[in-house]
Amino acid sequence: MSVEARPFQPQAEDQEQVETKRGSTSTFSRVAKYTLVRVIMLFFTVATGVFLTIMIANMGGYVDNIMRGNIREGLAMQMQQDPAYKEMQPDERQQYMASLIELEEKRLGLDKPFVTRAFRYLTNALVLDLGRAVQMTSDTGSKEVRLIILERLPPTLLLMGTSNLVLFFGSLFAALALSRQYGSIWDKAIIALSPTSSAPSWFYGLFLILIFAAVLRVLPFGGMVGSPPASTRWGYFLDVGKHLILPASGLIISSLFLSIYNWRTFFLIYSTEDYVEMAKAKGLTDREIERRYILRPTLPNIITNFSLLIITLWTGAIITETVFQWPGLGRTYFTAIGLYDTPVIVGNTIIYAYLLAMTVFLLDFIYALVDPRVKIGDS
Repeated sequence: MSVEARPFQPQAEDQEQVETKRGSTSTFSRVAKYTLVRVIMLFFTVATGVFLTIMIANMGGYVDNIMRGNIREGLAMQMQQDPAYKEMQPDERQQYMASLIELEEKRLGLDKPFVTRAFRYLTNALVLDLGRAVQMTSDTGSKEVRLIILERLPPTLLLMGTSNLVLFFGSLFAALALSRQYGSIWDKAIIALSPTSSAPSWFYGLFLILIFAAVLRVLPFGGMVGSPPASTRWGYFLDVGKHLILPASGLIISSLFLSIYNWRTFFLIYSTEDYVEMAKAKGLTDREIERRYILRPTLPNIITNFSLLIITLWTGAIITETVFQWPGLGRTYFTAIGLYDTPVIVGNTIIYAYLLAMTVFLLDFIYALVDPRVKIGDS
């Protein structure tokens, strides 16, 4: 009696496990490939942006000529105060001055071609080696760019964090309320006031200074603390809060009405969808409809705006901080541009570029979490 050999056929459960493993492997490989490509692209973008910043900040090497002129002028003024220099012969003076100029140019790296130094700046910046400032110093007298930035960061975070968070959540909830009152007097008022956001924050800041500081004299003209500063901690906090009111108000007013108008229009678009009308027919309350059928579909856009808002906290408001004499990164950036201090400009730029790249990278994964229609790596 012969027995016929039959090939082994896995059961249905085993087949499902095999398919599940294959699907998991395929998903992992797709996500890994997408992550690698995305990281490479973002890194190349950051490197390109920083290199262009270096070229622009140095004006293609023109700033080198300005620095060389400043070196010669500074050394000439310094030598005029040196009695030993005055006793030298003209040839000796010329040789001695030339040697001092050569040493100073070598210390600042001006003895090397600009293109070589530009790539060195780029390499150091990409590894967050920010180097030393050319002219600017921190409050402690240090020329380390890292210390200069860290010293100015808390005031900028305070100003931009307060104003942007109030602006974001205030405009979001106000727009949601207006979307329920389409065509009302408040809705028309916001539409009429939205063009006022075309003016920058410092423009409104000047009017606020004129009204509340110069005329009413209830708020300070600028700065972060009074002189002399308060001796107690609570007094210091209250003084900072008092100085914060005008610059934060200028930043909020300059974008408030347009931000409300944009969100209100966005919510109105989603509130006219068929599934919203169906939810109303089922008898759901306005709160439930807003939470489940209006806010939830707009969540990716809300997250994107909030993420980009967090990044802008780092940049500061260049002209507004300068107008109010607020000691933040925006004013530091403005000062660095005026002094042609390339290391400080590049240091601010590289950190912002890395923050922006990381945010853009993480947003793809956040979208996949909040919206099941989005799949990472799908074309």
